[in-house]
Amino acid sequence: MNQLLLRSSSYLWRHGNRLLKVQLLSTNAATSSFSSASSPQIDSLQRRISTAGDPSVSMISVIDQWLEEGKKVKMSELRKFIKLLRKYRRCKQALQISEWMTGQGGFRLSGSDVAVQLDLIVKVHGLEKAEAYFNTISESSRDYQVYGALLNCYAYANQLEKAETIMQNLKDMGFLKTALPYNVMLGLYSRMGRYEKMDALMQEMEEKGIECDTFTFNIRLQAYVACSDFDGMEKLLTKMEADPHIKIGFHSYLVAGNGYLLSGLTDKSLKLLRKSEQLISDKSRKFAYECLLTSYAAAGSKAEVYRVWNLYKQMGKFFNAGYISMIGSLVKLDDLDSAEKIWEEWDSGMELFDIRIPNLMISAYSRKGDWEKAEAYVKKIIEKGEEPNVISWDHLAAGYLRGGQITKGVESIKKAISTCKPGRTPRLHTLATCLNELKDQGDKEAAEELLKMINEQCHLSTFAYDRLSSCINDEDLASNVFDQIEDDDGMFDESPTEAALPETETPEN
Repeated sequence: MNQLLLRSSSYLWRHGNRLLKVQLLSTNAATSSFSSASSPQIDSLQRRISTAGDPSVSMISVIDQWLEEGKKVKMSELRKFIKLLRKYRRCKQALQISEWMTGQGGFRLSGSDVAVQLDLIVKVHGLEKAEAYFNTISESSRDYQVYGALLNCYAYANQLEKAETIMQNLKDMGFLKTALPYNVMLGLYSRMGRYEKMDALMQEMEEKGIECDTFTFNIRLQAYVACSDFDGMEKLLTKMEADPHIKIGFHSYLVAGNGYLLSGLTDKSLKLLRKSEQLISDKSRKFAYECLLTSYAAAGSKAEVYRVWNLYKQMGKFFNAGYISMIGSLVKLDDLDSAEKIWEEWDSGMELFDIRIPNLMISAYSRKGDWEKAEAYVKKIIEKGEEPNVISWDHLAAGYLRGGQITKGVESIKKAISTCKPGRTPRLHTLATCLNELKDQGDKEAAEELLKMINEQCHLSTFAYDRLSSCINDEDLASNVFDQIEDDDGMFDESPTEAALPETETPEN
């Protein structure tokens, strides 16, 4: 039910026509935000850190090299670098800098620094390591920010009971004075479908004199959408509009508009999407247009998609994410000829390769079983001197299978398996289809060999592996395994995790 909204929250934020340039050690371009090609390259620690987009590059070695050259580094600079790295999801490298500060750097961390490090640990190493780090923090240093960070850790890991315990601790210590911790809990309740707890928590805020902010209302708004409570959604929107302390932005109407889309209420959706468009600020314009492209496409309005695209192009900047939104919108509208034209526009002016863009085309043609065109886009990736990733090969395999090219499909899925990594594996449906096809051909030995490869190289849960195993070992289960393994492209959200940072632009807070 939430797929469209969840995707919109990931594709909403990016873009821009004058291409800017940034050096990148990783082809997995997350920000697509470039510095001017004409500006002089001034050596600085920020530049060295910003261009180290490859996650295998250690920030510690970068800083140590800087110091060995007789240069200095300030704590304020390190904090800025951490903020930028977190902004662009380079959490591992941000954590390296944070840990260097207290290690080789010998700096004394503030409560805010400790809270940031705690947040980074849970994202890089998981909850257990984050809890272990929290236990090393002295009682006297566990201030509001540190406990707030621990609350975030539990919410991030969807640990409801532990999060509620910390929330109670914050109450007992008199630390609940702003909407922030309440918003964390509201977000957790919403994600876990515990909608009945949200109103009680907002009532508590009112009783304590803690004003709900825009985030509070937007979280509740999205929860109404998630359970298709449009009456509640409309009443909340009316309340927000009447509250002089709440500044409604485009996002609120966008959420409501997308909610109507999920229920097929297209006319109501379009009305709110247009209303959302009137509230776009200069700061959010890029993000908003990218969002609206996808939403108008979901509403089936090609004219609106092109209208927003033309507005987008007038901004004077172009980033890869804009092309992703536009091509994805045209694919959703099943207009692959137009999608190819936008692809060609990107390909002719592209300075920073982004594999997500050819992968969109591979996926689109694979769904139609047009494996020859899907194959052509894989070749285009290779011609650029790049390597297809697990998503490229998985989609190509699906195209081969739909086109009846079983041998090629199995070969491609093996390539997908060989390039997979934690959090990024071939889709279960594609794997199951390959196994089932091999079994139906009477080649159980090849099916067992593929299953062994999956077990050794993919990072699957026991349940997922057992379902795949049933494709060749259990006749009863194999007949309905595809009904239980959803072919969900949503798991292939290619929102990047590592990226180069802009050298001349400061990201928005």
